[in-house]
Amino acid sequence: MKLVVAALALGCLISVALPSVAEDQPPPEQNSVRKQISELKWIKGPQQVPLFGNSTLDLPAGYVFLNPAETAKLEAITHNIGGGTEYFLAPEDLHWGAHFSFKDDGYVKDDEKIDAPSLLQSIKDGTAAANKIRRERGWDEMEVVGWQTSPHYETQTNRLEWAVTGRDLKSSTEVVNFNTRILGRGGVMSVVLIAEPQDLSAATDEFKSTLAGFSYSAGQRYAEYKPGDKVAKYGLAALVTGGAAAIAVKTGLWKVIVGAAVAGWKFIAAAFVALFGGLARRFKNKTT
Repeated sequence: MKLVVAALALGCLISVALPSVAEDQPPPEQNSVRKQISELKWIKGPQQVPLFGNSTLDLPAGYVFLNPAETAKLEAITHNIGGGTEYFLAPEDLHWGAHFSFKDDGYVKDDEKIDAPSLLQSIKDGTAAANKIRRERGWDEMEVVGWQTSPHYETQTNRLEWAVTGRDLKSSTEVVNFNTRILGRGGVMSVVLIAEPQDLSAATDEFKSTLAGFSYSAGQRYAEYKPGDKVAKYGLAALVTGGAAAIAVKTGLWKVIVGAAVAGWKFIAAAFVALFGGLARRFKNKTT
């Protein structure tokens, strides 16, 4: 999951109206962060962008994209853990954002039943334990509120989707992480959309329209599985709690679970309120 504290009007993710001239004078600390965000090497659509060497995404006009190196910078600026292996997608006005990651754990069998209440409790427990790490880093703590949308699997698209609402314990601001897992022959593409609860419906429609431009390369599609291919040691349910990390529950490797919880949520400090309103105009005047 990715959690963005929505009070931020999201440079990654929260819908805001463009500020007036009088309002467009944020404190120096906000100016600094805004400058860092705007100076990232944004890729602008329309063009096709590669993902992880096994898939592509058709980036439409009006959207921007970051490669893993630039996404890592974005995550450092916004107090997130990404590991330097994620891609980032957003509309030019940055009213929502999506993170792409891939795990080559193998072919995930899609014949498993999902126990939504049990999975939700696992996510809550992992997030609560991960707050210790957030405290050590001086970051706001968080909690899981509940399902916004329970996990469901689409056999035609080989996609598992669910949405979880999270709350920043300091500001009580709620944000939704809408998760999509796209099964492939050799692993799973994880895509996490971050938006405010009241904007989720519109953001999800827009996001799914963009995601329609995603495709695995020939030979990497789920339907192209062949006997002898690597098979993942987990099923659909484990994808909701972190994929391979879920296996650690059975073996007692709690540190793995906590680490997954910390890295999974995307969190933007509430202090950056209305930070990114002016970035949309900069994109209009910037080429890549």
